[in-house]
Amino acid sequence: MELEWLFWLIPLTIGVVFLSGGVHGLRRASALRRTGVNAEGRIVRHVARRDDEGATYYHPLVVWTTRDGRTCEHSSRFGRGSVRGGFGVGTLVTVQYDPEDPSRFAIQGWEGRTVDLLFTVLGAVFTAGTLAALLVRLLTL
Repeated sequence: MELEWLFWLIPLTIGVVFLSGGVHGLRRASALRRTGVNAEGRIVRHVARRDDEGATYYHPLVVWTTRDGRTCEHSSRFGRGSVRGGFGVGTLVTVQYDPEDPSRFAIQGWEGRTVDLLFTVLGAVFTAGTLAALLVRLLTL
């Protein structure tokens, strides 16, 4: 019975991590929509990053000027497998940034809630499913 508890920890931990990451991303996006400032930016290049399986994801690097005159240059936290839909180098884009920390920003049309929603839903399913199964197991002992 002692080792059986370790089995329950695996999906529970995965669920909690996914749920926490998804909720954090959704809250971050919501706060940015509420308090963010819009600026016109330009995509100057794409930062290519490889994942563990060798797939390449392209993160646009955007340059813009804040209201107080600072020049900011940051790459998006979201990458895509290809660059389509008007996000090539030199494209003018609308950037919504946090005036207190301009490294927290979103590119309108590029950043999506889909990933954060997916993590939230999967995390909730894993967490609730594991807790329900654990509760049934405890009640039937």
